[in-house]
Amino acid sequence: MSIYILDTNIVTLFQHKNTLITQRIWSIQPSSIFITVVTFQEQLEGRLKQVNSNSQKTEKLISAYRDLRNLRDFYSSVNLLDFNEGACEYFKKLRQQKINTGTQDLRIAAIALVNNAILVTQNSQDFNKVPDLKMEDWSKYKIN
Repeated sequence: MSIYILDTNIVTLFQHKNTLITQRIWSIQPSSIFITVVTFQEQLEGRLKQVNSNSQKTEKLISAYRDLRNLRDFYSSVNLLDFNEGACEYFKKLRQQKINTGTQDLRIAAIALVNNAILVTQNSQDFNKVPDLKMEDWSKYKIN
């Protein structure tokens, strides 16, 4: 059985109820779908930035805090993969190869590689640079 790791852009599409992503996720065993703690970090930083930048505007501040709570609720209901020692070692090896990809993307790739997982992403431009990384883009095709 394959395991799938959803990249941040795919998670965001799912949270916004993208039909293709939602359909594909619901067609797979929930125990096979994971999100990384790196994606959680990226989204949390975005929500905190919203809270901090809207502190003077009542409606936007209330909305930002609602989004923050929704994020917490979402992540309490998903399978989360850690950036552990194995992923950290893989990340260091990828860095030594001087792969021209952002740090967060390389961390997600390292988690996928150490778990022998398929990374679900729209960002093939950056992730294609990572050797041996298996990828799929669920935003491009519909399940029959």
